[in-house]
Amino acid sequence: MNEKQALEYIDSIKGMGIVPGLDSIRELCRRLDNPQNNLKFIHVAGTNGKGSVSSYIASALRSGGYRVGRYISPVIFSYRERIQVNDKNISAAALGRLMEQVKEACDEMCSRGMPQPTPFEVETALGFLYFKEQKCDIVVLETGMGGSFDATNLVDTTVLAVLVSISMDHMQFLGKTLKEIATHKAGIMKPGCRVVSILQEPEVMQVIERKAEEVGCRLSVMKPDNISHVKYGLSVQRFSYGGYRDLEITLAGKYQIENAALAVEALKVLEECGFPVKEDKLRQGLAKTGWPGRFTVIGKKPYFIVDGAHNEDAAKRLAESIRFYFTNKRIIYIMGVLKDKEHEKIIDLTHSLADQIITVTTPDNPRAMPAYELAKEIAEVHPGVTAVDSLEEAVEMAELLAGKDDCIIAFGSLSFMGRLMEIVQKTMETGKTAGDNKRRKRN
Repeated sequence: MNEKQALEYIDSIKGMGIVPGLDSIRELCRRLDNPQNNLKFIHVAGTNGKGSVSSYIASALRSGGYRVGRYISPVIFSYRERIQVNDKNISAAALGRLMEQVKEACDEMCSRGMPQPTPFEVETALGFLYFKEQKCDIVVLETGMGGSFDATNLVDTTVLAVLVSISMDHMQFLGKTLKEIATHKAGIMKPGCRVVSILQEPEVMQVIERKAEEVGCRLSVMKPDNISHVKYGLSVQRFSYGGYRDLEITLAGKYQIENAALAVEALKVLEECGFPVKEDKLRQGLAKTGWPGRFTVIGKKPYFIVDGAHNEDAAKRLAESIRFYFTNKRIIYIMGVLKDKEHEKIIDLTHSLADQIITVTTPDNPRAMPAYELAKEIAEVHPGVTAVDSLEEAVEMAELLAGKDDCIIAFGSLSFMGRLMEIVQKTMETGKTAGDNKRRKRN
């Protein structure tokens, strides 16, 4: 099987339904000789910040000399991004070879009347095979959307469980209350492992503390009030935390300081677990961390920002960063959302900051909300909204509307960020953007 055939296979099993629980992934991995049992994991769950916190931790561990596997979702540019070792995507050849092995196990299950494993289960099992083959010292493993019944929760060799900010999301699967959602997320704790959490809402902290006590886990909490000497910026941000002074990160967004501090807390605990990272390597790892699509600056004059804010909590954080970095700036949005997300709340939290809003349909996604439906909803609270037919048209229109001192912000779903970033990069390389033409005419 080659890469093309591997992707065709994943497409062929989409839409076959989801069977709750871990029985399917457990049986699939059993047929593959349980590769996960030969690995050690940092398991990361929560609603917003999983990717950023995982990136900081993985980067610092790599700088410290460890061979680090990383399992992420969603991806931005390439399917193969979801499985990485030392910041390099799984090769096309390895993807095809291992997918064939996983498919054979799935076919055996189906022939015995068992359900076909889901795409996420297939990808998770494939990731375990690859990380074992690559002899990873440790794997930073992000959950999909849950915790307790997430396919990644098959693992029993968790060294550290990390809980990022937990808020309302995926309510159709995880529950209608914050307590129910937190209970699912806290399910990644395994007996005797260490746990690190950001300081959560009181009802969430109660769930986490009770679960940690129940399974005998020692809990460490990163309290934002302990972060000091903060210097914000769009290119470089600095802060002090946990005995480290003037730590530097290059990811923008006001919320990234807390994400980085949570990663530092996790790294301090990992040292006690046998994975020490020297201070100079920790600093180097944090400073080198990249994570595209999270308040990422992809252009200047005008500023062009892309952000994957796709739920209520992420929209709050995005609005906070816009107010902080771009006070008194004229803002143009490019907005695309999925139908099953809280688009009403996202609109409510962000619309007042924009001068103009351009809506798009996120391409190649059956869950996408049509641009015209989104525009109609926004028009009830904001007069300056236009629906367009493509991302190319959205970029062109935004650049026509924006002056060099304005700011374009694309957000709503990570599913279109990769394509949009490629479009903007191409226009920057050719120097033939519509906005440039407009500005030349003005001059």
